[in-house]
Amino acid sequence: MEKIKELFEARTSVRRYEREAIPAEALETIYAAIRNTPTSYNGQQFSVIDISDQALKEELYAITNQKQIKTCNHFMMFCADYNKIDTLAKLKNLEIPDFKGTMDGVMVGIIDAALAMENALVAAISCGLGCCCVGYARTASPEKIAELLKLPKGVFVVCGMAIGVPREHPDVKPKQSAALMIHQNHYRTDDIAPELKDYDTQVSEYNRTRSGGTTENDWCAHILGYYQEALSYRMLDYIKGQGFDVKK
Repeated sequence: MEKIKELFEARTSVRRYEREAIPAEALETIYAAIRNTPTSYNGQQFSVIDISDQALKEELYAITNQKQIKTCNHFMMFCADYNKIDTLAKLKNLEIPDFKGTMDGVMVGIIDAALAMENALVAAISCGLGCCCVGYARTASPEKIAELLKLPKGVFVVCGMAIGVPREHPDVKPKQSAALMIHQNHYRTDDIAPELKDYDTQVSEYNRTRSGGTTENDWCAHILGYYQEALSYRMLDYIKGQGFDVKK
């Protein structure tokens, strides 16, 4: 139990890796964790593209400009996936409900893929490896990435994750307090603004003093900047193109 506690408390995003390969035993542990992911209905509405081909990683790096993609040993793409159930249903001549055309259907696929990624992350870290989740692998150029990965209809990328032998051990980033993140029985009704302001200050101090590159970023304005950038994404158009014509 103490080791698990230390694992979670010390987790960081690792972006620099050694050149050595991931041991086969560690990879098997990660695969086993992925396969035993809890999913909605046990429907297993996800798949993972495990990318070890360096040329393909270089292509993904060229699209995303995320260096950890080309320097990691394995880059895994976690995808929502209804292609498998559709394929078998057609083989069995079963009617396929338009679950993909609902927001819940999209959410189920995203949740399943995200749970699989978290399972993989914990398994990798427990094996002494470093990881970095890369959301930009979803948004940088989704149609081009779908083409590179040969994703069929009913499948779209949720998030990517770089895995490798770590070359760095970054400082642990400050997180919101348990009182801000975990509400008891109902969402808090008191004034949370002072605690959020304190957290914002804590993040600013961390960014000014952390090892490696420092910044003047706070939490609030910095994250809002990401939101502003995301307004240019056209993810709904993309997932509709992948067969998720959301109507309700």
